[in-house]
Formats: sequence, structure tokens, C-alpha cells
Amino acid sequence: MNHDPYEDRRVYPRVPVALPAFLQANEERHAVRLLDLSPGGAKLDCAASLPTGTTVILDCGTLGRGAVVRWNSAGVMGICFDSELDARDVAALIDRSRALDVRMKIRD
Repeated sequence: MNHDPYEDRRVYPRVPVALPAFLQANEERHAVRLLDLSPGGAKLDCAASLPTGTTVILDCGTLGRGAVVRWNSAGVMGICFDSELDARDVAALIDRSRALDVRMKIRD
């Protein structure tokens, strides 16, 4: 069996979002932006360079979830949640992202 080493091995599909959030790591709080989301993890825009394996807490309003940094490259990082988000949590964050997007377009 021959596997492509660059194939996408994610268990869940990622959904693009655009939400402000905070990442707590090593007693520091970093402003981040959620770029995409799945029940198992998220991709973040984050200026802090946190090493792979760092334990973090993602705080996105009503959602607070423990996670581990899986990769970090050029200001973007991937995190894997300690426990999966349920469908309602994912749907609520997607809805919030869409509402924010609509509000920003109305301002323009």
C-alpha cells in the first residue's frame, strides 16, 4: 500500500471561519484569529511562536478548550483539542463567524 506523505490525514473536514480568540500558554495570553475549525482542532493566525507540543487553552467567547500545538509555521499554527467539540459548539462558532462577516460588510 503506497501512501502519499502529503495527503490530508485529518479525521474531520475543516470549516473556514474568521473569529478573534485568545490562546493561553505558559501563563501568557496571546490574541489570535481562528482561520478554520473542526471538532478535532483548529488553524490559528498567531504572532507568538509556540513550540510543537505546547499545551494551550483556546478561549473563543463561550468556548474554552484545552489543546496541544501540533505545528507552527510563519505565524500560523495548528492545534489539536484535548476533547472533540460537539456539533453544536462547531455550529455556534460557524454561525458567529458568519454574523461577524455580515456585520463587517455592512460597515464597509
